[in-house]
Amino acid sequence: MDDATEHSVSRPPVAVKRPVKATHHGLEISDDYAWLRDPGYPTVDDKEVLDHLDAENAWFEARMEPHRPLVDTLFQEMRARIKEADTSVPRKDGDWLYWIEFEDGAEYKKWWRRPVAGPDDGSADELILDEPALAEGKDYFRLGALSVSQDGTRLAYAVDDNGSERFTVRIKDLTTGEMLPDEIPGTLSSLVWVAGDTALIYSLANEQWRTDNARLHRLGTPLSDDAELYHEDDEGFRVGSSLSADDKWVLIGASDHETSEVRLVPADDPLATPLLVRERQTGVEYDVDVNGATLFVHANDEHENFRLATAPLADPSEWTTLIAGSDEFYLTGFELHRDFYVVEGRQAGLDTIELRYYDDPQRIEPIAFPEESYSAGLGNNPEFATETLRLSYESMVSPSTVYDYHVGERRLETRKVQEIPSGYDASLYRTERLEIAARDGTAIPVSIVYRADRSNPGPLHLYGYGAYGIAIPPGFSTARLSLVDRGFAYAIAHIRGGDDLGRAWYKAGKLERRTNAFTDFVDAAKGLIAAGYTEAGRISISGGSAGGELMGAVINSDPELWGAVVAHVPFVDVLNTMLDASLPLTPGEWPEWGNPIEDRAAFELIASYSPYDNVRAQGYPPMLVTAGLNDPRVTYWEPAKWVARLRDVKTDGNELLLKTNMGAGHGGKSGRFQSLEETAEEFAFILWQMGCAR
Repeated sequence: MDDATEHSVSRPPVAVKRPVKATHHGLEISDDYAWLRDPGYPTVDDKEVLDHLDAENAWFEARMEPHRPLVDTLFQEMRARIKEADTSVPRKDGDWLYWIEFEDGAEYKKWWRRPVAGPDDGSADELILDEPALAEGKDYFRLGALSVSQDGTRLAYAVDDNGSERFTVRIKDLTTGEMLPDEIPGTLSSLVWVAGDTALIYSLANEQWRTDNARLHRLGTPLSDDAELYHEDDEGFRVGSSLSADDKWVLIGASDHETSEVRLVPADDPLATPLLVRERQTGVEYDVDVNGATLFVHANDEHENFRLATAPLADPSEWTTLIAGSDEFYLTGFELHRDFYVVEGRQAGLDTIELRYYDDPQRIEPIAFPEESYSAGLGNNPEFATETLRLSYESMVSPSTVYDYHVGERRLETRKVQEIPSGYDASLYRTERLEIAARDGTAIPVSIVYRADRSNPGPLHLYGYGAYGIAIPPGFSTARLSLVDRGFAYAIAHIRGGDDLGRAWYKAGKLERRTNAFTDFVDAAKGLIAAGYTEAGRISISGGSAGGELMGAVINSDPELWGAVVAHVPFVDVLNTMLDASLPLTPGEWPEWGNPIEDRAAFELIASYSPYDNVRAQGYPPMLVTAGLNDPRVTYWEPAKWVARLRDVKTDGNELLLKTNMGAGHGGKSGRFQSLEETAEEFAFILWQMGCAR
């Protein structure tokens, strides 16, 4: 091994320092470990870099080896809670019923259908896509978009087999089972059938992994003949396409984290001149759907919690309010059907679903659910003319449930409840939704679950994310039971930066108020200690991606609180990433974090909290960090550099482990049991470090 990494299996790797200095706004920064970024990225073949990552992986394996029996025990527990041979509830779409099925021991699922008018004894069942066969011999497999043509004769699907999130599209003739010669590599989008099922609309990921286009491919023609229907010139925007509820229009949207713009093209004439709904305006987000001659618009132009408006297709920019925005109700989305439409939202952080009617604006039918704290949402409802709605439901103590809501009867029918083969008794567990005061007086919601026979104070696991306006619902997890059944309470801190309590909640944790997310998490932990649930040093924490940034920030600020930390693909090199416009996501991320290239205040703010830049000589808690070599979202060198700097300056002797998946991306391993193995490793690390291993 060369001298870039000093390592043996008896001690952790020590990466050599090679300072790289840069000046921005008259301020100098230095990066000792910039060399860990392969100069040929996205190809990673630099020997020094790979040797270092291999050394870290070897250290991870050496330190975890004595705990493999615990990993195996946890994995077997988790696997025993999964019904291996499992089938989804069939859903009607046109002349067919569609469903998915896992077989015993299978990592991946099979996609099936049968005619609505056919027998249900299995004789008419058709296997339309076999994921296990497609994944055979591959270290990584992920199915992306999947779309059946309107006439039911063709299937388009996209596959990523290395974790890079660049998908290759193939097309299958469902009448013969043969594959068509058409193949579209490098996509990152939905697949929309148009022009009488003779063509597909898709988007390519460019060299910077940005979808700046919507393209039309006609079956049987060379890719070089594909027409670009729309090109986006703003490098921070991404383009995506979908079909309207009435199947008559293609909706081509372009957006970043705070602004959007939509165009319409006829589905039967996709080369027609696009119809612009309304020109983009910074800070205004909107999405649309169509029913007949009426455009429905979900927009935050008048209220940050969004309104629902309508407009005539002949004059799509003239919006008339249908449901006004309000401080109390966060209108998150809508779905159009022939005889009614559905509105989704959150009231005081709780999911709501209500039906409304075109011919009677005063007729509002909310759907009631049985618990006080839960997560609920619309499922797959592909038919425009329908009398039932597919819904999903769960809570921290209630397994995932599939409902059909019968519109005419206003009745919920339970179609499936998640089966836990090893057994589950909900009466053994308790869940609460707490409010804990942050240091500025803001009430932070915290959802918590624990066994009824748990003794306080005890060990507690705290999870958080707090970014991009993504809410973390109080949902169910079978894997989580392996901690809870060992005496842990498991809590979710619904911190600012997510949109759990509305759009203002999101805005209060981004840009110049980004640090609210970090202090909310710390204050939630301190509040749980004050309430008697746990004690300082007996709290394990985890988060991934932007939640990994959260982990990095709170271990810098309050290391004494945490007994163990797991940071998955953590976004920790925030300043250097936001300074590099060539990276895949950077320009589109500036509305979320700020642009330190042009704005000195943004530079200074990010520099003040970026976890990598704020590592200092102090004690840190035990840590497990993960990365994906092919990850285009959080590049592998961010966690690698962070761990290298922590090893160099931290003053404690606690464990610090880095595991890089050398054949995977942002989501880690791809199979349902392979990914479970990684969860078992995470929990084993937590139990080991918290002194709870058994």
